[in-house]
Amino acid sequence: MEYNFVFRTRIILIAVAFSVLVIVCRLYYVQIIKGEVYRSKAENQYIKPSTQGSDRGSIFFTLKNGDKIAVATMKQSYNISINTKDIKNIDQVYDALTQYIDIDENEFKEKVAKKENSYFDLLKKLDTATGQSIASLRIPGVVALQESYRVYPADSLSSHTIGLTGFDKNNLLAGRYGLESYYEVALSRKSAQNSINFFAEIFSDLRKTVLNLESVEGDIVSTIEPTVASYLEKTISDTRDKWKSDSIGGIIMDPNTGEIYAMSKLPNFNANNLSDIKDAKIFSNSLVEDSYEMGSIIKPLTMAIGIDSGVIKANSTYNDEGSLNLNSRKISNYDGKARGIIAMQEVLSQSLNVGAATIALKTGPENFTEYFLDLGLGEKTGIDQPNEQKGIIKNLLTKREIEVATASYGQGISMTPIQTVTALATLANGGNLVRPHIIKSIEYTNGNSNTIAINSKRVFQESSVKDVTNMLINVVDKALKKGDVKMEHYSIAAKTGTAQIADPVKGGYYKDRYLHSFFGYFPAYNPKFIIFLYHIYPKGAEYASETLTDPFIQLTKLLINYYEIPPDR
Repeated sequence: MEYNFVFRTRIILIAVAFSVLVIVCRLYYVQIIKGEVYRSKAENQYIKPSTQGSDRGSIFFTLKNGDKIAVATMKQSYNISINTKDIKNIDQVYDALTQYIDIDENEFKEKVAKKENSYFDLLKKLDTATGQSIASLRIPGVVALQESYRVYPADSLSSHTIGLTGFDKNNLLAGRYGLESYYEVALSRKSAQNSINFFAEIFSDLRKTVLNLESVEGDIVSTIEPTVASYLEKTISDTRDKWKSDSIGGIIMDPNTGEIYAMSKLPNFNANNLSDIKDAKIFSNSLVEDSYEMGSIIKPLTMAIGIDSGVIKANSTYNDEGSLNLNSRKISNYDGKARGIIAMQEVLSQSLNVGAATIALKTGPENFTEYFLDLGLGEKTGIDQPNEQKGIIKNLLTKREIEVATASYGQGISMTPIQTVTALATLANGGNLVRPHIIKSIEYTNGNSNTIAINSKRVFQESSVKDVTNMLINVVDKALKKGDVKMEHYSIAAKTGTAQIADPVKGGYYKDRYLHSFFGYFPAYNPKFIIFLYHIYPKGAEYASETLTDPFIQLTKLLINYYEIPPDR
């Protein structure tokens, strides 16, 4: 009996001691670690209660050396306002304020004298030191409000990928578009409320502490490398200026992991200053939200399907008659000319529609369609961006020969840019479909972190895509600009695409409007990067080889030099 009493007493004492320890630790966290936050809140209660969320997680870019830099973060400032009804001596207030800030004497005194305008803003986003100095004066009628606001140090760089913030119904910052929206749960802060009970804050995480539940609040570390992103945006900006494109975009990705080094489109925006934005559509990320008929960059996938299914070999030949009649419709090569008996290599080197259609028809509509589905072309990739859309491949699902034939060279079906580069990456990484992603890790406020796992699904045999890679190297070495862009010590696999743009009013296709696309990966025998470029309705050139070859080669050389990639041949 005595033993049981002593045992129970010890258990109770241990429980009490543990509870006290938890409370003491929480007090230390609130008073010491977060002391500055609560001190700021206390000061504002005496001056003016804040109506704006004071905290939000940061978003970082990752530098080549592994360091990180903030590209979306909170900045502290003071807003100085005047309540004219509480001003007793205008001259004294003016003299006190001008110790710290420059204000127009006549304008200030005139506004204060007009008592009917009882409240006006004097100065916004004043630096913290000056704001605190004015607040410490505690002048009746002078309201110094400490506030936090979202800043984007990189300005417009990768603006669609990062996104922006706005105010929700509770007047708190919330993500709008991009990573800001996709990772709202992690970036938002429950503590960013208008008023917080001190003791409630002490005990708010008790359950989480005792049960060791992981916090979901944290900072986002992205895979975007700012120098690479700058290279990409400068290149596509120059290209758009030269060809007067309606819009343009590009993606640079590691084909083996799905990590996105850069993903940008133009026109873009600067989230620090949205005053000139007239149309909210500019905030939408067409790289994941809009789908397009991509044209001949799909032909290498068709070639891989033919080789992988065993209906052709890399050294096979076929009879190119220049056109085919299927389901009462005619398809032709870009120039309508027949080539006779030629090698499969020429399907890619000369970008022959009839050759691609021949491969698809040999594979069979059902089998060919199954490969496209395995490539994820009818589904979302799962990239961490909001509002991602599926590709439109309903024509292909009919299994009609004409639909399969046109799909084989990238017409009649549409894909988002991110779906396109993800599918094409299978040719670079040995035949695996990887999940593209922009987040490297989440660094939680409790000290833990999560790193994104790499997921993949095999679509092609490794030997099949190796054959296609060799064919695409041949395209660059001999066919693209007649071999002028060949790099002696680096193997580059690439293909252009030129697609007619559908006419939404009259139906069919425009006769003079095209979407140009280009993809390539390098070093082709051990790829580090895959680059995808596209622009809509460039003026003055019909084919993508004219408008996108030089930008691709320029980016390739920049990346080789920047990452000091060793030669592979």
